[in-house]
Amino acid sequence: MSMTTKPQVCVIIAARNAAPTIAVAIASALREPEVAEVVVVDDASTDDTATAARSADDGSGRLTVMRLDVNRGPSFARNAAIAGSRSPFISILDADDFFLEGRFRNLFAGADWDFAADNIMLIRDDATGDVTKIVAPQFAAEPEFLDFERFVEGNISRRRVQRGELGFLKPVISRAFLDRHGLRYDESLRLGEDYELYARAVARGARFKVIRSCGYGAIVRADSLSGRHKTQDLERLADADLALLAIESLPEGSKAVLRRHERHVRDKFRLRNFLDVKAERGLASAAAYALASQSNLVPIVRGVAADKLESLFRRAGFASKRSHVPPLRFLMAGTSTGKER
Repeated sequence: MSMTTKPQVCVIIAARNAAPTIAVAIASALREPEVAEVVVVDDASTDDTATAARSADDGSGRLTVMRLDVNRGPSFARNAAIAGSRSPFISILDADDFFLEGRFRNLFAGADWDFAADNIMLIRDDATGDVTKIVAPQFAAEPEFLDFERFVEGNISRRRVQRGELGFLKPVISRAFLDRHGLRYDESLRLGEDYELYARAVARGARFKVIRSCGYGAIVRADSLSGRHKTQDLERLADADLALLAIESLPEGSKAVLRRHERHVRDKFRLRNFLDVKAERGLASAAAYALASQSNLVPIVRGVAADKLESLFRRAGFASKRSHVPPLRFLMAGTSTGKER
């Protein structure tokens, strides 16, 4: 694409029960001159999401609202939108988030990428006033490219550290790259579907560019869909890592970091599964599950001990970092990608 030609972007919004927020998301997308299409996929909402979305139409003919009769998850919804759109670039927008004005102008300042992501302004949902009016600081762009190892390593979260995994990034994606490599969202995943697609793309040679200029506003909610994932969603994500390991072209260093991520997610699954078994069938059954293998026992003991210790500290008046999440922060800031300053 020549930078003398205005890029055409399709903004895809997968929405479920998002009637209170969907109009703001749509308006922020339609405001951008590079946006040729906005495709909303109402994933079988039980509220008036579809009606609220249609009411946000600006009359330009760029808005399409699709509705699914059965809830199929964000991956299916996004794939349906990709199939039903035509623009050469794709941008994902969550239904309770918004774009900052001028976002695409910054991202399309260069044409040397297949995926291009910018800084995310993370806003706690109890922030007062109109959050869309918050002005982000002027971060220097500082463009750089993520390789496979850097990207996967940047998705391993740590206890008592504010979350900021690189899988949270919302890049603009080249449709040509997706089509050339036969890539779409994995519809078996309802957790980590963005991470999995980005990892597969980078493994196949995608140039994943990040800049620290801020163009995306994300509302951090305790009751978000990603925060209410099921235990089996963790297992599926760990299994997705195993599928990535089957890519023959991956060098050994990349496979090593991928195995670390798989163990990280699998350990989360084992702890959550232990707690589920305890709640459903009692302590004896949970203990039997834990003792079935060392692979089960170690993360369960470590996780339960960490939870108990954190609870003890809270009762003693020592709050963890996570309990002091500021009302406004940024996914990428300072001089090191993915690290909060």
